[in-house]
Amino acid sequence: MMLKRALAYGLVLTGLAGSAVAAPQPSKPSKPTEADWRVPAPETVMVIETSRGRVLVELVPAVAPGHVARLQELTRAGIYDGRTFFRVIDRFMAQTGDPKDTGDGGTDKPNLKAEFTFRRDAATPFTPVAAPAGLEVGLIGTFPVVSQNWSWHEVTSDGKVAAWGTYCPGVVGMARDEDNNSANSQFFLMRQPYPSLDKRYTAFGRVISGLSAIRAIKTGEPVPVPQDRMDRVRLLSDIPESERPKVRVIDPKGPWFTAEVRRVRALKGADFSVCDLDLPVEVR
Repeated sequence: MMLKRALAYGLVLTGLAGSAVAAPQPSKPSKPTEADWRVPAPETVMVIETSRGRVLVELVPAVAPGHVARLQELTRAGIYDGRTFFRVIDRFMAQTGDPKDTGDGGTDKPNLKAEFTFRRDAATPFTPVAAPAGLEVGLIGTFPVVSQNWSWHEVTSDGKVAAWGTYCPGVVGMARDEDNNSANSQFFLMRQPYPSLDKRYTAFGRVISGLSAIRAIKTGEPVPVPQDRMDRVRLLSDIPESERPKVRVIDPKGPWFTAEVRRVRALKGADFSVCDLDLPVEVR
């Protein structure tokens, strides 16, 4: 099961003479208060002890319930313990989760039906940060989402709109073969943004701590002698209370985040992207 590489394009703003335009740097918002934090549900946090350090991934059942359930099931079964990062591409992603550690394997579980998009309704905890060209872009927790504008719900048969995860750094997606419905156990973690993967591979979570560890993994297609691995993978809820890390992240519904969005939008101007938003996390 291989994740095919795709192309991504970036834009650079320059002045009339071709030199970069300097702009005033907006000030950082004040320190978050207690009301600005949220505590993720422990059953949705994967604690991945890698050879490069600890990585925390928050799973998002609202966007891909089948894939989240599979990751939780395989994590609890110990399938991911000792798995190598066998395909790692700089400025792209790190792939793992194959019981054979080759990219050709999977489990005896049935393959998953693709969940490239989901239906967003009024109850979906979506925080918009931009509205480009009839769309809305925002976050569900830490997870970046692109959606049809909510106004379209008035003309849809189910009163909902289509939405999908967008591949910012840290987003976790499921690897598959040519068949859209062939994902099984292998997944990948984004080292850099790659929006050309949107709606082509199921995205279901995001790294909330430890992205530097993912970016430090040895690269290769495949890695000649894979040495980087997931030594142990557990759900936060399954770790004994005395050993369990205490995790909280900034709530996009809070006032600190609202101020931060204003700051980053002013800083980036027309280049603003939801991938530019970095939500603080505390792990104790």
